Amino acid sequence: MPARLHRQATVIDGLIVSKWSRSLFEAMHAGGLTAANCTCAVWEGFDGAFRHLATWKRWLTKNDDLLLQVYSLDDIARAKREGRVGVILGWQNSAGFDEEPSFVPVFHELGLRVVQLTYHTANAAGSGCLEAFDAGLSSWGHELVAELNRAGILIDLSHVGSRTARDAIRVSKQPVAYTHCAPKALRDHPRNKTDEDLRAIAERGGVIGVTMFPPFMPRGNDSTLDDYLDAIEHVIGLAGEEQVAIGTDFTQDIDEEGLRYFTRYKGTGHALLEIGNVVNPKEFGRIEQYPNLTAAMERRGWTETRIRRVLGDNWLRLFGEVWR
Repeated sequence: MPARLHRQATVIDGLIVSKWSRSLFEAMHAGGLTAANCTCAVWEGFDGAFRHLATWKRWLTKNDDLLLQVYSLDDIARAKREGRVGVILGWQNSAGFDEEPSFVPVFHELGLRVVQLTYHTANAAGSGCLEAFDAGLSSWGHELVAELNRAGILIDLSHVGSRTARDAIRVSKQPVAYTHCAPKALRDHPRNKTDEDLRAIAERGGVIGVTMFPPFMPRGNDSTLDDYLDAIEHVIGLAGEEQVAIGTDFTQDIDEEGLRYFTRYKGTGHALLEIGNVVNPKEFGRIEQYPNLTAAMERRGWTETRIRRVLGDNWLRLFGEVWR
């Protein structure tokens, strides 16, 4: 049953930020991924974000036997039909827009489909979850939310401060997402979200992608696949199974030195987080092991409907509401 279900289901990862390479794309294909939100900018401003996007365009062309760029729901269906992996291009920071609203539709035309407002710290749009003081959504942040809504780009609040996130949820005319987060109730970590935060997303029709990133899990590097399912079930209990999905935050093939880029201010400054070496659960330690996740869900006695929703159908519903 799990092997059949995994093959037939639409499997979407809400966020992967790994060391991109041909072997990584092969791992995504081997894992049976239908599509994934692939990070193509983190700390970068306009120039760096644009260059990374251009690099992705080259990768997509060079690896078109494995990959297909996603612009719409039709492309996700096509990826599934053709046995390729749909690449959803996403930013984990809005700095790439350089506070210029006219850039938003331009990047949308290039295929940008998910944008996180802030990454850890404050930027022109608002405050991150590790900022000393969360001032909420700025004037530019309000304008940016409106522009992202207008363009049909999904707003991500995973690394955003609680007050800024609440402001964005309130003013957005479309549902928003936590593409990759874990519940604070299971581990009191500044990157994790309170039950109240999680409910706020769900109440407006958004989706919560639950991460298995070990530093955010209750037992850290000792966490198992069952611990990950416990976290998913906790969020389902709060938000309902129609609002919960997968957002692994896989950092495959990135070494400890590479991870420091994500945990230091603008990549090279002072440390924002100390996470050390990251060890994923052995049953789900690599992207190619994705079928093990589906099998574990089945062992839990989840219905096929719930499994399909969490694996990808909930992302499909949200994308369909937001994307133009």
